[in-house]
Amino acid sequence: MRRTQEGRSTVASPGQGFEPATGDGPPVPATAARAGEVRTAYEGLLQIRRVLGGAAVPAAWELRQMPRAVALALEAAGLPSSAVDAEGRRTRTGYRVAPGTPPGGRVEVTWVGPPGGGAALAEQERLGACAAALEALGWVCLLYRGPRGRRFLEVEPPP
Repeated sequence: MRRTQEGRSTVASPGQGFEPATGDGPPVPATAARAGEVRTAYEGLLQIRRVLGGAAVPAAWELRQMPRAVALALEAAGLPSSAVDAEGRRTRTGYRVAPGTPPGGRVEVTWVGPPGGGAALAEQERLGACAAALEALGWVCLLYRGPRGRRFLEVEPPP
């Protein structure tokens, strides 16, 4: 994934490597090729965990790149990511992964979509599904209410 001058994420161009969908870029293609890339990246993540001592908790690589690792886990679990158009407007409902505030040590997962698209109505259930996928991989997920009553997950490594 690379960043535009405005700070938005975009899907990497061919030859730049795989990047998981964070929900801040254009829609990811629902193709067999993309599914294969996700599967390969996820299997690589699990292999790194096994080699470094345990598949039940996040590896050091994941901790250094938490938004990327969390986004990969969610995409591999089959959860849909949100998406934005070239002007930064939401075009699809799904998860959005972003560094927590303050950055470092945690990630925030929100359920967002286009205005009037119903994301707020589904967020508790869908964030629960996100939490289940992440907790199965050893992440700690806490559900909070943020500004305007919207829910979000705070994701962090185990203590």
